[in-house]
Amino acid sequence: MSRMTLKTLGKTFAIVMTFAVSSSAYAQSTDAELEAVRAKVVEMFDLIEAEDVTPSPIDGWYTIHKGSIVAYISADGRYLLQGDLVDLQLQVNLSETVRTESRRELISSVPDDQAIVFSPSEVKYSVSVFTDIDCTYCRRLHSQIEQYMELGIEVRYLMYPRNGPASQAWGKAEDVWCSADRRNALTQAKLDRDFPTAKCDASIVQDHYVMGRDVGLSGTPAIVLEDGTLIGGYLAPDQLLATLEQSAAR
Repeated sequence: MSRMTLKTLGKTFAIVMTFAVSSSAYAQSTDAELEAVRAKVVEMFDLIEAEDVTPSPIDGWYTIHKGSIVAYISADGRYLLQGDLVDLQLQVNLSETVRTESRRELISSVPDDQAIVFSPSEVKYSVSVFTDIDCTYCRRLHSQIEQYMELGIEVRYLMYPRNGPASQAWGKAEDVWCSADRRNALTQAKLDRDFPTAKCDASIVQDHYVMGRDVGLSGTPAIVLEDGTLIGGYLAPDQLLATLEQSAAR
């Protein structure tokens, strides 16, 4: 059997299932069984490593988790399920919990010098926004950047040229990153204005792009809260503040 990606296998089987489980406690498994499943998964799938396979809440099944991909494999390595695992008793989507934690860890690993940060004098909340230079709602969001900051919201921009490498937006993103004043350059770029730039190592654009795919982006802008919650699309300043307040209250 040839090696494949999880996405390819998921399309081949086209299986989506929701489980009902009585608690969120993880099922018991033996170390030997876990290692055997890991060996099979690593052999079958590209890019999946042994530590990406862990016990699941269901006896006889294991979780495969890589970036935004969450799947479940039977202990004998024969069956694979891609879909959301829901605890109906607790009304919790366990798969989305895994994705959210993954996004939280990924975003928290990005230092400020690897993002373009618009920060108010008093930061109440911080969000990371994957942005494309040319997308209409990305521009709308940035046109209100002062309003976000007035509400105490820090915006950490990550570059995500949605049409990929070799696109015009990709080149613009690299030019912004290579500017001595990235904040001003980003503002000018979104207004279709010229700005000073230079040649530099702009591989950070590729890093941001890959990260965006890992967190499960489907478009731009994409807002990631500090707890890892992903919001696909634009939110006005007051809407984003209300969302952040609700998240903090949970």
